[in-house]
Amino acid sequence: MERMTDWLLLWGQIIEEQGKSHTQDHAQGKDVWKDRAKGFHENVKKRWSRPDSSRTFILERLKENPGSTVLDIGAGTGAWTCLLAQYAGRVVAVEPSGAMASFLRKNVEEMGLANVEVIEETWPEARTGTCDFSLCSHAMYGYPDLERFIFRMEEVTEKTCFLLLRAPTLDGVMAEAAMRVWGQPHDSPNFQIAYNALLQMGICPNVLMEDTGLWEPWRSGSIGEALEDVKRRLGLVGESEHDGFLRDLLERRLTFEDGAYVWPRGVRSALVYWDARKEG
Repeated sequence: MERMTDWLLLWGQIIEEQGKSHTQDHAQGKDVWKDRAKGFHENVKKRWSRPDSSRTFILERLKENPGSTVLDIGAGTGAWTCLLAQYAGRVVAVEPSGAMASFLRKNVEEMGLANVEVIEETWPEARTGTCDFSLCSHAMYGYPDLERFIFRMEEVTEKTCFLLLRAPTLDGVMAEAAMRVWGQPHDSPNFQIAYNALLQMGICPNVLMEDTGLWEPWRSGSIGEALEDVKRRLGLVGESEHDGFLRDLLERRLTFEDGAYVWPRGVRSALVYWDARKEG
């Protein structure tokens, strides 16, 4: 009989492997977003240039519950915070990166939002108080203890917890690379792992797949650049026994268009949500 997968363990193992290529920055206490916050903000604005089902769904819940408090975990530069604040009574934005938090405060100020509190701390240690709704949009990927992350969300949430997660196809380039290097097709923490992990925790979540389709494809300046990106994502440092296979994979599956190597589209976003469990 095939052994059942421990999804919580798999989540943590993948983050640990990925961290091998970032150990120096973490050891030196660097804010990895220091020089990337502005670019991140511009990419979000581009992605949000058209409506999507996740935003529509969450905002409808807020409209049905006027005056609600919302917790935005890993708020980044504030796209969700600023949107939610227009419909909620109060938004608490938790963001550990000083660079991101600075950009977030600037965006809040420019929009004249007086109902936002920014807490520059790391989840799940952040001290926030309780809220009606909690949201984490693609900000949980660096936290290996997913169970603690989720339990803390439930602890402070009175109504509904929302997670937005990347949902890669299992025939993508990174899935093939991960299968070769790690022996399983998940190259990163993602929706598939998180959904099964929640079931493992006794949570039966609802799922709404975003209706905007697959995300824009990645682009690389060269096969060498793409190879380094794959190795970084898989935690491979220096020369590796897998380099030959990975280079062949990229040459086979990437296409050269308009001066760049274009990856096949292979990721979309999923909204996972459930009512917080309360004793009694």
